[in-house]
Amino acid sequence: MIVCGDDGLARRLAAELRYVYEERVTLVMPAEGIPRPPQVGRPDRPGTGIGRGLLGRNPMTRARAATADRAAVPDLRIIEAAEPDDAVLAGAGVADAAALALVYEDDETNLRAALLARRLNPRLRLVIRLYNRKLGQHLESLLDQAAIVAEPGLDLRDLDSVTTVLSDADTAAPALAASAVAGTSKVIQAEGLLLRAVERTPAEPGRVADPGLCTLALLSATANDPAGSEGSEASADGGPQLLPDDRAVAAAAGRGIVALEAVTPLAPATPGGPRLSTALLPVASLFSRRLRWALCALTGAVAALAVASWLTTGDHPLHAAYLILLDTFAINDPAIGDSTQRKVLQLLAGLLGLLLLPVLVAAAFEALGAFRTATAQRRPPRGLSGHVVLLGLGKIGTRVLARLSELDIPVVCVESDPEARGLALARNLRVPVVMGDVTEEGVLEAARVHRAHSLLALTSSDTTNLEAALYARAGKSDIRAVLRLYDDDFATAVYRTLRAAHPAALTRSRSVTFMAAPAFAGAMLGRQILGAIPVERRVLLFVGFEVAGHPMLEGRTVRECFHPGAWRVVALDPSAPGERRADLGRGEGAARSAAELRWVLRPDDVLKPDDRVVIAATRRGLAELLGRRHAAVGGADTGPADPARDHGDGRP
Repeated sequence: MIVCGDDGLARRLAAELRYVYEERVTLVMPAEGIPRPPQVGRPDRPGTGIGRGLLGRNPMTRARAATADRAAVPDLRIIEAAEPDDAVLAGAGVADAAALALVYEDDETNLRAALLARRLNPRLRLVIRLYNRKLGQHLESLLDQAAIVAEPGLDLRDLDSVTTVLSDADTAAPALAASAVAGTSKVIQAEGLLLRAVERTPAEPGRVADPGLCTLALLSATANDPAGSEGSEASADGGPQLLPDDRAVAAAAGRGIVALEAVTPLAPATPGGPRLSTALLPVASLFSRRLRWALCALTGAVAALAVASWLTTGDHPLHAAYLILLDTFAINDPAIGDSTQRKVLQLLAGLLGLLLLPVLVAAAFEALGAFRTATAQRRPPRGLSGHVVLLGLGKIGTRVLARLSELDIPVVCVESDPEARGLALARNLRVPVVMGDVTEEGVLEAARVHRAHSLLALTSSDTTNLEAALYARAGKSDIRAVLRLYDDDFATAVYRTLRAAHPAALTRSRSVTFMAAPAFAGAMLGRQILGAIPVERRVLLFVGFEVAGHPMLEGRTVRECFHPGAWRVVALDPSAPGERRADLGRGEGAARSAAELRWVLRPDDVLKPDDRVVIAATRRGLAELLGRRHAAVGGADTGPADPARDHGDGRP
């Protein structure tokens, strides 16, 4: 297995493959992306010391090293390279590799490397990180066709997921949104396939919540307790339980659950995306109150002159008004030979026209400025309260904003970069945006943080996220704060300090790499990864499996295939092998595949060799199903933690 990247996702993915699935991994990273711990005594052989420093900081890894046989874990090979060019990929062993993950932050770098790798090895399984959804859809087809052209006899149906495009932002956004607003649903979206899991709490204390199609997880008993240890190993029996059986669900009365609520075809997106309508830009908002009063006064004066002309000249009212307007705009002939009254009215109308000219000029400039402001960004309304303050509109922040908008949750965004990718979405959604650095005084006040329900700090800087949370807590001590933090020691100190200083407020930290890496690892192993649902600090994967030749599935009933805490069958594809799609979640017709799957299964249904199933599995459960582990793992999914996220001291 080869992993190429330049950030924490590459390191986390390499750890996932090495320790959970026990794969031989080659990691290609720029030199600045590889942490180098201090060397004491005689250094290890080349490459091994760096690998241990890179992946051995994780507390779960250290614990496992002390109790398990390290000989079972393959060594990590690290190659320092700025970019994955031909020479680097060849040196990494792409020609003989089973899978290659390209997880650079830049889409163009991943695209270029994917084309090079496909040329070097047509059978190579590619897993690509792309933020651009449309580009990803086209890239999958392009690379699969390139494999056929390079090797004409190649049958893609004989290979598992030759090309898979995933997005860490799409995987993490539902969980981040759910962290800020309790009770929201988590969504998996493959092309044409939509899985929705929702957090539910019992209607009455001591009761069990409605499980929907099935219960995917039990939430921590202290999930809503500010001092609780959400999702950590210190939670013990009170922590989250993935894939519990009926007995565990019944014994956990009163706790919240994550239920599989609906499985439906995904509705096609409206082309062109949301657009501004005239209803969103009322004419009154283009002009100030003072200017509107001036226009009304001038209109009244013109009407008065028209009435005076009608009364003094005896003309028809419309003709009299017409003449006054001509005089006002100075385009009428002089009233030579007319009555004195007509001459006086013409002079007054001309004077009124002079007064009208500066008003019209002011109206034009004011309307232009108001229109540009209205189409560029919207300021937070004065009476806004109970909203979510979202800091950062990068890749992650943009996806979270879209998710919160789908849930009809009021949001105020704060962004310092005028060219941030999420500003266009905020304009289209008419979401208020405050431009400025959150570390500067007055920026968070402009976002009405003192009346907000939650603060989502999703910038790429740990210190910025911390400073924003501290500032928000200074103005509102009970505000719910969700921080995106990377450094482990820093995150530990932050959590303990915030919990001690504000015991009545919920504080949560989340890692995008922790939530996204399991889906990338599963795709590298050739599984049809439909998506991942983060449950607090653990991850639940949805995977497509062929029953044929699998001893843990073939010939067994649905009840026998349910291993609590590891995996369970949630859907069955009853179609004939020759008629079914090669991939449940890719390409045209995926919506039809979703509709044809059986999501309500009887416990006594026997899985036949021709069947294909959708399995919900933990990371360890998937490794066991694939035969990558030597022993089954119990209920807790305690795979190698991201260095910045999993904690042994009970903090969330």
